[in-house]
Amino acid sequence: MQSSKKIVAVIIILVLGNLFFASFSITGILKQRQLEQTVQSQQINSKVLIFAKLFLIKVLRSEGEITFDDRLELENSVRAINNKEIFSAWQAFTKAKDQVEVQQKYYDLFNLLLLKISS
Repeated sequence: MQSSKKIVAVIIILVLGNLFFASFSITGILKQRQLEQTVQSQQINSKVLIFAKLFLIKVLRSEGEITFDDRLELENSVRAINNKEIFSAWQAFTKAKDQVEVQQKYYDLFNLLLLKISS
């Protein structure tokens, strides 16, 4: 009778110990996922900033025609962001027909870039 009480007590202690360590494991996994999301967000922000800087230097400060190499560099930079919304805004900008549309698409693109950085 007494040995069965000891066995039950040991089983309860072992179950509680397992629950205790499982909670630590779950907490660790959740923290790791949160850190991975933070790192991914920072990487995206970095890529958005790189593209925005390139855009300012290559397009807005340009005195004349934008060279093929510059366009290629911009295209690769915007593709590296891997965001459909930003890429669509970029394509809309590059396909603009007149100066008014170019300005509107520029504002749309930069507004989107700023929103992505701030979120």
